Amino acid sequence: MTLSHSEPDTGKERAGVSRRGFLGYVVAAGTLVVAADVGLSTPAAASIPSVPQPPELYDLNDALTDAGLPTSQLITVTINKDGSASFEIPRAEVGQGITTSTAMIIAEELDLPVEKVHVTLAPARPELLFNQLTGGSNTTVSTYTPIRVAAAIAKQQLLEAAVILLGGTAERFIVKAGVVTAPNGKSATYGELAAKAASSTTKQVRLDPSKLKGSGEFKVLGKPQTRLDALDIVTGKKQFAMDLDVPGALPTMICRPPTLNGTPKAFRNKADVLKLPGVTDVAIIPTGVAVRAETFGQCIDGVRALQVDWGPGSVEGENDETVLANLRRAELPLAVPKVPVLAKTVEADFEFMFRSSAALEPYCAVADVRDGSAEIWAGLKSPIVSQGEVAQAIGLPQGKVKVHVITGGGSFGHKLFGNHAIEAAQASKAFGKPVRLMWHRADEPRQGRLHPMATSRMRATVLAGQVLTFEQRHTSVETSFRHGLGEMLTSVATKLPTGLGNLGVAEAVFVLSQEMPYNFGVVDQTLTETDQRFNTGSMRNVYSPDVGCANELMVDILARAMGKDPLDFRLEYLKNDKVKGVLRKVAEVGGWGKKMAPGTAQGIAIHKEYKGASACLVEIDCRPETVNRKIRDGVGGPRVTKAVIALDAGLVINPRGIEAQIMGGFADGLALALTSSVHLKDGHFLEASWDNYFYTRQWNIPQDFTAIAMPSNGQQPGGAGEAGVACSVAAVACAYARATGKVPKRFPINHDDPIGFEVKSFVPPVPESPTDGLSHTY
Repeated sequence: MTLSHSEPDTGKERAGVSRRGFLGYVVAAGTLVVAADVGLSTPAAASIPSVPQPPELYDLNDALTDAGLPTSQLITVTINKDGSASFEIPRAEVGQGITTSTAMIIAEELDLPVEKVHVTLAPARPELLFNQLTGGSNTTVSTYTPIRVAAAIAKQQLLEAAVILLGGTAERFIVKAGVVTAPNGKSATYGELAAKAASSTTKQVRLDPSKLKGSGEFKVLGKPQTRLDALDIVTGKKQFAMDLDVPGALPTMICRPPTLNGTPKAFRNKADVLKLPGVTDVAIIPTGVAVRAETFGQCIDGVRALQVDWGPGSVEGENDETVLANLRRAELPLAVPKVPVLAKTVEADFEFMFRSSAALEPYCAVADVRDGSAEIWAGLKSPIVSQGEVAQAIGLPQGKVKVHVITGGGSFGHKLFGNHAIEAAQASKAFGKPVRLMWHRADEPRQGRLHPMATSRMRATVLAGQVLTFEQRHTSVETSFRHGLGEMLTSVATKLPTGLGNLGVAEAVFVLSQEMPYNFGVVDQTLTETDQRFNTGSMRNVYSPDVGCANELMVDILARAMGKDPLDFRLEYLKNDKVKGVLRKVAEVGGWGKKMAPGTAQGIAIHKEYKGASACLVEIDCRPETVNRKIRDGVGGPRVTKAVIALDAGLVINPRGIEAQIMGGFADGLALALTSSVHLKDGHFLEASWDNYFYTRQWNIPQDFTAIAMPSNGQQPGGAGEAGVACSVAAVACAYARATGKVPKRFPINHDDPIGFEVKSFVPPVPESPTDGLSHTY
């Protein structure tokens, strides 16, 4: 495995800097607390000769950033009496490393060691309108400038206090590791200056843009930094929701319906279940029957023992093919005639099955609901909305519900929704006691959030060696955006019963994120969404894995139709230099074009999104002896033997963090292309738990793997958390098509193979609690 990164370019480049300067506030407090007010951002500017698509002028990251800027002055950096700095980031840490990268940004401007910057997660703060949503790889893009300005203002105030204490002028001071030293040798620590720099009233201050460091002055940003919480994670000290010591909060699990979204009508044996060892409470809540016990194993025993009468689910009797047929009926026609005069028509049609977005950490939350108030602890990416939904579910004003955002063990879109927090609150209210609620692994793919089933129909016309038109009709089961933009106003709008509010957000996200970065004449990409019956959400990279996979397969088809090498064809038609740069890089490192054995092949693909560009090259082995190999408790199939993936994320904060993100993105893409999906049959999904949901396993990962963080460049950081997924799906798909001589139509490629596992029961809904934890995991 190879990880590669480069040092940042030098130069006095400043992101978001205007000559007018920045405004900030010194907040009334006993120590120094400062905030930034940075106004509105400048949209991305297109610099290409062809007609630009919307994301080239103003993309989803611009929209999310501009939405949060009006309340950015409410985000504060605090200098503590011990000389350290504290910051509550209004985003969720779910494994992407934002607490470390944010600490690096603050440390850079304050000239503090990274270890002396303490970044925690802000609780739900309704006043942070549009500014507490974690998604779209937008955290660093949107918070970079406000955090830098707040930190720089803090340093400015500390230096002004040092002038009074030490004498001299601030320009002649030396600041290093939180110590200010004057030319006369006198010095003071940030801790000694913090109280002197504080203000008894909130006041506005101005920051000269020249006080912000240029990239040529960076000592922290752009340098590899191991995650600050890495040791705690690997030693088990990291605190997740189920690790919290909330007095009286006992394990709680839900007995769930046998079909999707069924509802509990009654249960017949409460007295018998309460007699089981450890079981303390049983009660109906809207989504099932809650069981509280001394241990989770005893909860499982109680869940399995319950005799419940269930109401029908939302998709009774449906299966994959009936849902797919419904999508086909909703498809919009392609506009360009199938056989234009003189031009050649190239077509393709792809299907993407349901996939689970369950993270390593299942849904879990702690809740303590008392008379007139409630307190929640959970991993939440939209905590303001969850706070409002919890309040509504238990009949309290929103201000009476306190929501603590806890580090999550992954998300992949799951934790944009507060289902776990709502259920925990409902169970706590029903019992009158605190609960520690956790979903069973079997619940996640059967009742949890899914990446929706979709189709993509493509048509292009070619004349005289040029692509004249490129059409894509993407049709999908509804993607739920009912978390809105992270606050109650848009959340309520997306929940309108007609479904039009959610559809409006979906269309906006699609238009602002999907881009065909090739000179293909008239480009027309549309989204149609239908079918609101499923529990869906924005799985990592949202629409891009499906749309990008279809696009890049179509690019390979066009290259073959025009008699050109896939790499040469892409370089000829690509519009953007960043995309060309990452494509050339993976081709060079991966050795594109080398001779491959029959049944094996290379594949290459690109993706442009999140103000950056990514590319991936893979080698795949589709020979019968590889495809038909026996895998214990798993599935065989094609094996990717080599991968090179590169990301240009603009101004790089932490190259090591980027490498980690694109490694994870590749693992996601590999699974989406080859192995991971759920099968709908008779109104319920067959998969239950990780032992039969075939996400990428250790034996799937190519032994020859190289992750490349391109050299830092530009004035603005791009998103990295989701950027590696789409190009990885596409590269694997393209390699498979070249190795087999057949373009795959349905993804993942193994979806129609025999399922390869014994289907777990639906009544009871979970397997027996394990008696030997060393040998069995559910």
